[in-house]
Amino acid sequence: MLTSLLGAWALAACSAQEAAAVEEHLGECDACADEALRLREAVGLLQRPESLDLDPALRTRVLDGCLERRPPRIPVPEWARPYDAEAARLDALLQDIGDAEWHAPVRLRWFEADDAASRRTTVAGVIAHLLTVDGLVAVALGLADPLGDITAPAPAPASRTEAYWRASHYPPTRAVRAPWREQSHSIVRTVSFTGDAGRMPVSYGDFELPLHDAMLDRAFECWVHAEDIADAVHYPYQPPSARHLNSMIDLAARMLPGILAARRRVGPATPGTRPHLVTAGEPGRSLRLEIEGSGGGEWLIPLDSPGAVGSAEHEVAHVALDGVEFCRLAAGHVPPAEAAAGQAGDREAIRDVLFAAASLSRM
Repeated sequence: MLTSLLGAWALAACSAQEAAAVEEHLGECDACADEALRLREAVGLLQRPESLDLDPALRTRVLDGCLERRPPRIPVPEWARPYDAEAARLDALLQDIGDAEWHAPVRLRWFEADDAASRRTTVAGVIAHLLTVDGLVAVALGLADPLGDITAPAPAPASRTEAYWRASHYPPTRAVRAPWREQSHSIVRTVSFTGDAGRMPVSYGDFELPLHDAMLDRAFECWVHAEDIADAVHYPYQPPSARHLNSMIDLAARMLPGILAARRRVGPATPGTRPHLVTAGEPGRSLRLEIEGSGGGEWLIPLDSPGAVGSAEHEVAHVALDGVEFCRLAAGHVPPAEAAAGQAGDREAIRDVLFAAASLSRM
């Protein structure tokens, strides 16, 4: 009886019970064991040889599917989910790279004083940068500061990172992954337990963001720097999901009026034609920002004052960009003059908004 099942067993066509019985018999019968080996070798000759290398994008696709379909045991607030997803995607990338790749050179890029700026570091240095800046959220939540006893000049992201790098006796190594990973888990776990704490202020030194926006900001930075790392180690990396990308674009669009006002105070932006007439809550001159593709939508950006309301009736310009392209502009990775796919209307207003978007970036 068991001998007649050897062919089916070699083809993996037996039921679990039959396979167990055959394998038990093979341990006791040399003749059947020899026959089973011969049949398995024959089956191997019938199959087409295939590469054993996995698609390098497979991990990301599986992870994205899990995050979309399986809710966590403790519900994560909607506003914290982009950070949770981007930290998990970056952690999966870090899991795949070798020891030597942690020292691969990476150039952090941003836009400063209307010009491109950059800083050279390594893959491990980028994770140290994320660790220290995510620490601003951790501190706001009452968690430990990853800087510990290191005294930073100010709670600004760049000064915190520089302080961490200076305090390291050696360049950061892959060992930095563990504290970054634990901190990201602790942040998500804490905001999940704290409930409606989204309006809690998080200080970035010279400005504050409510917690729900700070979490979006950290999700954005996590994705941008994950792309920096992926480029350095030649690893395929996809943009965030459309829903999360839309939330990141919305944050940038909401911050633009304040950035325009700040630039206007120090000179670079063109003064509004009637800033003294537009008070909070009133409609004013507006630019229509149309985002195409993944995460797309439309935003009316008020130009005269940060408290004004965007108005279609007062639209003076229209800019169209791809969603990922807009985010790379806001990250300082695309020059403003090269960013817009379509422009119409007031050229000075368009220039002001594009340069303001690039000014959102920082180290």
